[in-house]
Amino acid sequence: MNARVGLVESDAQLEGILELQRSSRTPTNDGFVTVQHTLAILQAMHALAPSVVATDPSGKVVGYAVMMPPQTRALIPVLEPMFVRLEQLTLPPRWYVMGQIAVAPSHRGTGLFDALYAEHRARYSDRFDAVVTEVATRNGRSMRAHQRVGFQPLEVYRDATDEWAVVAWQWSS
Repeated sequence: MNARVGLVESDAQLEGILELQRSSRTPTNDGFVTVQHTLAILQAMHALAPSVVATDPSGKVVGYAVMMPPQTRALIPVLEPMFVRLEQLTLPPRWYVMGQIAVAPSHRGTGLFDALYAEHRARYSDRFDAVVTEVATRNGRSMRAHQRVGFQPLEVYRDATDEWAVVAWQWSS
């Protein structure tokens, strides 16, 4: 893995997240992302808790894992139903949402996905007991990767756009 993994340090890295996000929107066998952020939203989220990025030697963002503590729910109204659903599940009292995770095609298969999550655990396990996310069940690559890291399924449901698996990685267990 030829990348440095750490917390977001600049608006340039937030812009790098947006660039990689735009290139990951089209569904492929290698995965995809569904929500598109703006720089202002990422800045507001970062002010609450920085996300994790991976950069190549030139400084280009080649992976990211967006941190979304519950306070971020007001920033992305389309995700409000997800937060309501999560509140109805049995979760540890201190949890946050993985807002999105992506790895550039050039760095897939290098362990970077796992490294992004390992950095989250290293940085946030003192404040949180679990990280929760939703994965489209048709996104097989992401489903397998989350399971490999340690995520366990909580439920599967269908909404107007897709079938989703709600998964959690509980650090206290």
